[in-house]
Amino acid sequence: MEKITQKDIDWLLNLEKDNPVNRLKKASPKKKFFFRAILFLCFTFGFLILPFFVLIRTSVFLNMNLGWNGWLSLGSGAIATILLLLVYVMLLFRNLQNSRSAVRFGMAGISALVLGFCIYSSFYVSGVHAKNDAIQNVYRSLHPILRVAITTSTLADGDLIITDIQRSPEDYALMRLPLNQHSMHYVQSSGYVHAIDLRTNER
Repeated sequence: MEKITQKDIDWLLNLEKDNPVNRLKKASPKKKFFFRAILFLCFTFGFLILPFFVLIRTSVFLNMNLGWNGWLSLGSGAIATILLLLVYVMLLFRNLQNSRSAVRFGMAGISALVLGFCIYSSFYVSGVHAKNDAIQNVYRSLHPILRVAITTSTLADGDLIITDIQRSPEDYALMRLPLNQHSMHYVQSSGYVHAIDLRTNER
């Protein structure tokens, strides 16, 4: 058995001193406050982003991996998001005496909020985010999950502009581009267009 030397003991003591938790304990009150504030902001930002991630990612997974219908996939993604937000509500009101009523009302409000967002995203795009009226006219030809994903993106990027959605082979000639036989801008087997173009000038 190898003998432990004083050098090994000193190394272990220094390792303990360099532990981030110990450094935080020894930090000044200002550093502690700053660290906690950053941690709080990260958690808050994560909690705000997570429902949108669950909505889109669940819908895409069900549609692409399990072959579910676009609307069914989107509805299932909405249910998953509602359940996640319900967990938020339960954690938020867990110490209330009448927590069941709070959860019940929270469930109703969350369901209305998520379903309202999905319905709005599926049938309407603001003129602020569309290059012209033609884009708005063909917006409903876009795959429903992609519509919700676009609206979600506009929450983070208010300057997002959709420049093109649906195309035909003739459109490539008008744009002086080589014909793309496999373009996702054509109506696909799902009955919807699976691609959009976004403005990239000065972006």
